[in-house]
Amino acid sequence: MTAALTSTDSREIRKNDRRRSILETAARLFAEHGFAECDMERVSSALKIAKGTLYLYFPTKQQLFLACVDWGMSEMQRVVVEATVGESDPFQKIARAIHAYLSFFDQNPHLVELLSQERAMFRDRKRGAYFEHREELRDIFRGFYQELVDRGTFRNDLPVERLLDSIGALLYGTMLSTNAVGRTISLDEQYRALMATGFGGLLTPSGREHLGHAQ
Repeated sequence: MTAALTSTDSREIRKNDRRRSILETAARLFAEHGFAECDMERVSSALKIAKGTLYLYFPTKQQLFLACVDWGMSEMQRVVVEATVGESDPFQKIARAIHAYLSFFDQNPHLVELLSQERAMFRDRKRGAYFEHREELRDIFRGFYQELVDRGTFRNDLPVERLLDSIGALLYGTMLSTNAVGRTISLDEQYRALMATGFGGLLTPSGREHLGHAQ
């Protein structure tokens, strides 16, 4: 019984590893060549697997592309959440998460390209993968923002939802513009400027010391 379970687990691990390998490779190929020009033959050839094997995991090119976008944003969400682990202060949690977000897209610019393609090619999606995962992150970070308002660290004349909207829009715009025009300053400089711009007007006088610690 134990051997059978071990064998099943091993097959499942190999299957998951293969799926991840397909997604990582396909994501880069879609970003490089575009959805229209990147066919399943190109992906299977790059992976050195039979095209039939690829179809076992993803029956259509559209399913593969959308799975790449969803996987990429799941990875972003995981990285951002993991950055907060071990930190108790809510402002430092937010600061670490923002730095992790910027770092993730700095290291994975091809995923930004996939977001653009998703928006252009699949307008029937009510919300793209980015905003689906951003909504899940908002659910996590809403409590951090509320705690900072309750403590008097953040101003209390703005609803928490508007704070989330404003910082979220600033991050999204920074990610898109950096990908479009290229990096003109270091990631750390970008992070410090974003923190000063995004939080300078939200922090109360007694809360401004947090900004210095975040930098």
